[in-house]
Amino acid sequence: MTDRIHQGQPVLRAGVPLEQAKGAVIMIHGRGASAYDILGIAGELALDNFTYLAPQAAGNTWYPNRFVMPLESNEPYLSSALGTVGELVEYLGQQGMPPKKVMLLGFSQGACLALEYAARNATRYGGVVALSGALIGPDGTPRKYPGSLNGTPVFLGCSNVDFHIPEYRVHESTEVMRNLGGAVTEKIYPNMGHTVNADELKHVQEMMAGMVSA
Repeated sequence: MTDRIHQGQPVLRAGVPLEQAKGAVIMIHGRGASAYDILGIAGELALDNFTYLAPQAAGNTWYPNRFVMPLESNEPYLSSALGTVGELVEYLGQQGMPPKKVMLLGFSQGACLALEYAARNATRYGGVVALSGALIGPDGTPRKYPGSLNGTPVFLGCSNVDFHIPEYRVHESTEVMRNLGGAVTEKIYPNMGHTVNADELKHVQEMMAGMVSA
C-alpha cells in the first residue's frame, strides 16, 4: 500500500532497555540522513534512564518536497511518516510508557515532522523538540488543531539565516504550539548554520531531566 511507505523500515535503539527506562525519546532524522545519524545526539545528551528509538525513513527522506509546499504535494509520504511516529507512540504506551514520559525530537525535516505530529495529536507529552524546523504546509495553512498539549514543554531552536527554515515560520510555529497549550521556549541563534549547537542540547537535557522528575 502506498500509504505505508515508511512502515517496515528499521527502528534503531539506544540507551537502556525499555523495561528499565524512566523515559523514552523518539528521534526523527532529517532529509538525506539516517536513524543512525540522529542517534548520535543521544550520545551527546549522555543521560541515564532513557530509551531512544530512531525510525528510518524509506530512501532517507520522510517526504519529497520542501515543508512549505502544498500538503498534497508531499502525500502519501507525509501521512506515512506521521503514521510511523504514531505507531511508535502507541507501541511505547503498550509497553507502559505513556505520552507524558515520551519526548518527540527531530532535526530539520524530522523537526518539522515532530512538530506536525504533536500539533495534530495534541496531548501531554514529555517534551517536543524541533531543532531547525517548523510546522508543515504553505503560508496560510489553517492551524486549527484539536486537542491540547496541556503544558507539554516545547523547544524550538533555529538559526536566523537558515536556508531551509525561514525564521518567521519558526515564530509562527511557536505561537501555534503556545495556543495549543504548550510551554514553549524558542531560541533563535544569530548566523548559525543548519546544525545543532551545545545550547540546544543543554535545553534538551533540562527537558529530559524534568520528564523523569515529574
